[in-house]
Order: sequence, then structure tokens, then C-alpha cells
Amino acid sequence: MTEPTGGIARYTWELARSLAELCPGDQYWLLSDQTFAMPMDRPPNLHAGSRPHSTIDKRWWLWGLQHEMQRRGVELFHGTDFSVPYFPRGRSSVMTVHDVSPWLAAEWAHGSARVRSRTPLLLRLGLAKTVITPSEAVRGEVMERFELDPGTVVSVPLAARELFRPVEAASPRIPYFLFVGTLEPRKNIGSLIEAWRMVRQELQVELWLVGRLRDGFTLPKQEGLRHMPSVADSELPGLYSAAAAFVYPSHYEGFGLPVLEAMQCGCPVITSNDPAITEVSRDAALHVEAEDFGALANAMISLMNSPRLRERMRDDGLERARQFSWRETARRTREVYADACS
Repeated sequence: MTEPTGGIARYTWELARSLAELCPGDQYWLLSDQTFAMPMDRPPNLHAGSRPHSTIDKRWWLWGLQHEMQRRGVELFHGTDFSVPYFPRGRSSVMTVHDVSPWLAAEWAHGSARVRSRTPLLLRLGLAKTVITPSEAVRGEVMERFELDPGTVVSVPLAARELFRPVEAASPRIPYFLFVGTLEPRKNIGSLIEAWRMVRQELQVELWLVGRLRDGFTLPKQEGLRHMPSVADSELPGLYSAAAAFVYPSHYEGFGLPVLEAMQCGCPVITSNDPAITEVSRDAALHVEAEDFGALANAMISLMNSPRLRERMRDDGLERARQFSWRETARRTREVYADACS
């Protein structure tokens, strides 16, 4: 939650809030050695812990976290970011593994050195009684890579927030394709820009990229290419709703939450054949090979030139998005907690 624009931050907050609303008899604590902002609209049974102050407690994973859990009477720990405590001290632990990208390609693993080295050890030692993944695709990858028993790995799909819905938005002066997410190599931004350049040879359309730039990643300067590094969540439904299409040709995802957000806003989606994204979107999106920017350009042109196709993709996306909710994510996660404590 110290990176408020990231997918893991959104997962942590939405899950915590939905759990607290679903189970008012439970007490939930968000514990961290870093400073983060607690939203004002949180349920009364969702609390923030204290940052470590003593020298010994600043060694968070060895001592500080243990002392904080003891103060709060914690019975179960859920590591929403590939981590669980080194010493269980009689408590059960659950770990979410969002994807296996830290172990797939060096250029995708920026800032993941700690995860790459620590998470496999935590899993081999059995310190997480249950592992949660956001998709069946990642569940299979996790079981295979870490040699885990199928009974210890559970797939719990995510959801888009309720604020993502079709809204009345002023038509842009020039139509635009939209991308939302961290701008980094794994998201295949280079192919997206090349495909858009091909489309621009036939149609007047812009490309809007919403999201922070990963360190070391740069964008070309070109007319019609617009970068918005920081956009409030409240503004995103309008951007999705007014876009000609949402284009997300990612090489690899654990779930692909922006795809679901776009569909829930009634925005036609063009995306890659990544297994997790395909699992989420099914035939409610147009799928192309991530590296084939020619096919990507053709899909973009087809949507621009066919109002009937856009309308069908809009309806299919809305119908598919209705099958996901954070309340259902919370319900299934709470079942995992109950099993882990039994």
C-alpha cells in the first residue's frame, strides 16, 4: 500500500475492506514497517497497525512483525505480497502468489530480488499453510515451479471495484486507444506503440498510456502519444468509457485486472493470448499473439471501422464482468482462512 497505483496495493485494500464488510465479527489489521495511508471510508473492524520504533522491531520480519501480531492478538497472517513470517509462533499463515514473473525474465523482475530469493524458501519450508493465486493459470505454474501439493494451492479470482462502470463522457476531439498499467517491458508497450503507428497510417487516432513508468523505461516522443503517469481512480471510468478500445498486449499476467476494469466500464478490449488474461476475459475480448503487432494493428482497425463489432464487444464485456465481485473474492478467501486455522 506504499505504492498506491500498483495492482498489489489495490488487491490488499479491496480484499481487506471486503473481508471486513463481509465478516463484521472479525478484526482485520493491516501491518507494515512502512508508512501507508488508510482510506477514510474503511469499515470499523479494519485497522492499521503501528510502525516499528525500537531498533529490534525495525528488523521487521524477524522481530517487529512478531511483536505487532502479539500486541494485536493476531491468529492468522495473510501475506498479500509473496511473504509470510519466518517464525509462525503457533499462528497459521496464508500467502498470495500473484504470478511467477519474478522467476521468468530478468527484465520483468525489477525490484523483485527479495521475492526471488525468499519466497521459494518460505514455500519449501511449508511456512504458508495455503497459497492463494488469482487464476487457475497461475495456480498450475506455482504448483509446478515450487513442487507444491495441489491441496495447498487455491485459486481465488479478483474483481474490479464497483466504481468501474459505464459513465457518460464527452466524446474526445480525436478518438483514442487506452492502456492502463505500469509501463514496463512485461506489458509489451513497444509492440503496442508499433501497432498504433501502423493504425495511424489509415486512421486518425491517438494512444493514451495511463500509469507510472518503471525505472529505466522510456517512451518515444510522438504526436498523438499521450502519457498520464498519475490518474485518480475516480477518473478512470470516464477514460475507459470514452476510449475506442482498451488495448493490453501484455506478455504475461497473473490475472489482468485492468482488462476486467475496462470490460466493466463497457469498453471493448483487445488483449494478448496470455493464459491468465484469457481465463478472465474468455471470448469477451479480442485476443492476439503478444509479439504480433501486425495482428494487433488489424484488431485495432477492425474495432475502429465496425460499430457493430464494438457494440458486441461492449455487451459481451459487461456480461463477463458481472461474474466477478470483491464480495465473492472475500467470501472465498475467508474460507481459505477457516481451513488454514482448522
